[in-house]
Amino acid sequence: MISGKKIAAVIVAYNAEKTLERTVNGIPEGGADILIIVDDASKDNTFAVAKKFPKAIVIRHEKNMGYGAAQKSGYNKAMQYGADVMVMIHGDFQYDPSLLVEMARPLALGTADACFGSRMQSKNDAWKNGMPWWRFVANVSLSKIEEQIFRLNLSEYHTGYRAYTMETLKRIPFNENSDDFVFDSEIFAELSLGNFRVTEISIPTRYFKEALSINFRRSVIYGLQTLGVITKFILHKKGLKKYKNFVIRKISN
Repeated sequence: MISGKKIAAVIVAYNAEKTLERTVNGIPEGGADILIIVDDASKDNTFAVAKKFPKAIVIRHEKNMGYGAAQKSGYNKAMQYGADVMVMIHGDFQYDPSLLVEMARPLALGTADACFGSRMQSKNDAWKNGMPWWRFVANVSLSKIEEQIFRLNLSEYHTGYRAYTMETLKRIPFNENSDDFVFDSEIFAELSLGNFRVTEISIPTRYFKEALSINFRRSVIYGLQTLGVITKFILHKKGLKKYKNFVIRKISN
């Protein structure tokens, strides 16, 4: 626990048999009170590896439902177990699990509602550590656009290292979001609409053979979907059209 808050590590995994153990073992000892692993119908032995951890709560999708759907399963389960803070980590070891406590701390201390790990606070580091040039350019360009629209004071909007408080997830209708990768962009729109307190920490960039990464074609689709989210956000905020996943809930005392 941090400041008496229960921390959940939510690991989303797909074909991560070679990296999942490194990811779990990389979490600082005592850093997470709850460990949840979501296997999104992997074709390899990810599920068998996940079952090796006796303290882990393992969820397996019988069919591949998507990155966003895996997050939904993990967050809902963490809420059922009474977590106060949920930190999402990719099972492919692309994001440093040793930073889990640093990600969770501002939320547990009550100074922020969400925290993101940014690879773009040091753009040279992202470039030098293997981020493909086309992904680098797209990340920087889209992040600049999203910052202009969402105004969350973030240097990167395309990171997979994310932490939320339980209260935040209760207020944003994340279960209405996409089951695909654009789930993450919809979260940013919701955080902006709800005036949530958002912060970020600097994280290292990791690209290597076993790290899961969507291809160029899929990245283009994701980029277009993100622009679609921005359009919906503007329409919703101006009252021209309402989207149910952008209606932020109020929590009564």
